[in-house]
Amino acid sequence: MVQITLPDGSRREFPGAVTVSEVAQSIGSGLAKAALAGRVTFPGQAPRLVDTSFVIDSDAELAIVTAKDPDGLDILRHSTAHLLAYAVKELFPDAQVTIGPVIENGFYYDFSYKRPFTPEDLELIEKKMVELARKNEPVVREEWKRSDAVEFFRSIGEHYKAEIIESIPAEEGISLYREGNFIDLCRGPHVPATGHLKVFKLRSVAGAYWRGDSNNEMLQRIYGTAWATKEEQAAYLKMLEEAEKRDHRKLGRELGLFHMQEEAPGLIFWHPKGWTVWQQVEQYMRQVYRDNGYQEIKAPQILDLSLWKKTGHWDNYAENIFTTESENRLYGLKPMNCPGHVQIFNAGLHSYRELPIRYGEFGQCHRNEPSGSLHGMMRVRGFTQDDGHIFCTEDQLQDECAAFTALLQKVYADFGFTEILYKVATRPEKRIGSDEVWDKAEQALMESLERTGCAYEVSPGEGAFYGPKIEYTLKDAIGRHWQCGTIQVDFSMPARLGAEYVDANDQRRTPVMLHRAILGSFERFIGMLIENHAGALPAWLSPLHAVVCCISEPSAEYAEKIALSLKKQGFRAQSDLRGEKITRKIREHSMQKVPYILVVGEKERENGTVAVRARGGLDLGVMSVEQFAERLQNDISTRA
Repeated sequence: MVQITLPDGSRREFPGAVTVSEVAQSIGSGLAKAALAGRVTFPGQAPRLVDTSFVIDSDAELAIVTAKDPDGLDILRHSTAHLLAYAVKELFPDAQVTIGPVIENGFYYDFSYKRPFTPEDLELIEKKMVELARKNEPVVREEWKRSDAVEFFRSIGEHYKAEIIESIPAEEGISLYREGNFIDLCRGPHVPATGHLKVFKLRSVAGAYWRGDSNNEMLQRIYGTAWATKEEQAAYLKMLEEAEKRDHRKLGRELGLFHMQEEAPGLIFWHPKGWTVWQQVEQYMRQVYRDNGYQEIKAPQILDLSLWKKTGHWDNYAENIFTTESENRLYGLKPMNCPGHVQIFNAGLHSYRELPIRYGEFGQCHRNEPSGSLHGMMRVRGFTQDDGHIFCTEDQLQDECAAFTALLQKVYADFGFTEILYKVATRPEKRIGSDEVWDKAEQALMESLERTGCAYEVSPGEGAFYGPKIEYTLKDAIGRHWQCGTIQVDFSMPARLGAEYVDANDQRRTPVMLHRAILGSFERFIGMLIENHAGALPAWLSPLHAVVCCISEPSAEYAEKIALSLKKQGFRAQSDLRGEKITRKIREHSMQKVPYILVVGEKERENGTVAVRARGGLDLGVMSVEQFAERLQNDISTRA
């Protein structure tokens, strides 16, 4: 007798071993039809996902996984990746398959083929996938011996797949999945049959090195997306279309903000308009420092390699550190600011009465990121952080974390982000420090979020080896998530670098170090701002506040006078005195997303007024220069 406990606590008994599919059928034919997999838990074991054909031969807990379950959606996508490989092999038998994992919102599969796949190829492949799905072929799991699997894949010319199997640890079993004429290596689980795969679309093809190593062959990576319903996929594709319009790289060129070029991979050339945006962000954050007890500092760009070894960065991060040499000494170009901040703290002996000490720096860092991972301003090699470090006692941890979260919420709201997701990453398996200290640190982070009214998720084991952290993720105007700010508790680096303070008993103690950033990388955050606002930055951030356009030559002097007056009041204004038609001027400046366009002709000159058009083609009518300046000042001061 086998007893199955369902998620609602009810129990079902079967006379002997039973498959997941049979349990689903016993509950209802509708559930059996929708079942994609099972989540089974045997006594004393962790839950695991299994195929519907999996046989349960002893008492267990079981949840039937459908497309409504997040795990079910992942299974759909993984199975669709295999369907893609199946279709490619049907159309291009000489292609070799490699790997095809699930990624956010979809999947990809890497292939080795003698020529590049074209957009026309993708259309054919997708059509073949639809054809294969409609066949509703069973997807069957098979257990193989390692040697047999290697021999099989080598015999059919799948050398990459054979190499993967050879790299799997000997103690792990080899499982293959067969659907029709196609067989592939996979741990699974997969959908019971291809007929479950109904909503998918291939999106693009790109290059990818085998095993991510630039010394290996360049493969072709086909990206796709898959969903449970057509409505979900349509919404996602619409979001992608909107995201393409908002791409910061495209808008950066069109609005004259910045550019990047081959001679400086992963580095940014800021144009005057883009650097104006940068300055507004920096000056805002500088005021945040002043208002919240931070002392602004500046540490060196390069430090002797011995210091990076002492902190542990060289052991764990060497491949990302740019190095240079002078007079037989090796130096590391800083990838982060923390060691320099500890040196400033160590320059004097501090009393407990001085703590917490909060340092802030707009620290320029460089990291040797792989060229394939670079992406506009979102992933660069040179960047500036709004980096801060707080040196405090353990008793001050919770207050500092709560204050930081409240501050971060205000900053994000000022930039137009009102929805924040919170995650606490707790102790990893490999860590330093006692459990007692970790308990205190994790509790401090969680309680600090609770004090500020924040619901949060816990990510077990995802903290750094030296301490737990809170990650703050923003949701933008089209629903995308951006992991941005963070605060990390560090018990390690202060001790490694000899940081100390004198406590109330005149004893020397090691402070706790909080690593914190609100914006993270300026470059990435400005890229996020551009995309969130579709290039139409709010007035306080916009490179230009207003452009004054003359209708004809007689009003040109008046237009210049108005622009000069606005500049003297501290506004970013310019005049357009070209002899072009006013409709063209308005169109061009509208495309540049200038917040206000002021139009002046003979009538406005005689009356000392301006005709005001706001962004979006909104006609605000005629007003005095003073009235307009008051309106603009209100936009800036309220960060509207």
